[in-house]
Amino acid sequence: MKKEENNFSIINKTKGKLTSLPFVLMKEKVIGKDYDLSLVFIDEKKIHELNKKHRGVDSATDILSFPLDKKSGEIFICPSKTKEMAKEFDREYKNFLTFLFIHGLVHLLGYDHGDKMEKVEIKYRKIFNI
Repeated sequence: MKKEENNFSIINKTKGKLTSLPFVLMKEKVIGKDYDLSLVFIDEKKIHELNKKHRGVDSATDILSFPLDKKSGEIFICPSKTKEMAKEFDREYKNFLTFLFIHGLVHLLGYDHGDKMEKVEIKYRKIFNI
């Protein structure tokens, strides 16, 4: 399944149904309408491969963000790992997925983990009641 809108494509490579969230609105608020973004939902095997190849981490993760240039990037999300992490943080899946997507978008703005990134994320989480 592939859905495209406003320089934004959402691709589901899993067998599951995607959760309905305002992905387009979040994307536009955080990185802008002109940013070309692909959001790809993948299984644990594929995200494990990407994590090992690009980060040298030999395990599956919930999200990976890859800026391609200043105006385009990709975000990969593994729903099964996201559900697992949501439970660890005692959050509802939809809430945690929103949190993760915003986190990935902020990475595409060039932020690394730390206080500055946290402040930017808080600003956007407030907009989307997260």
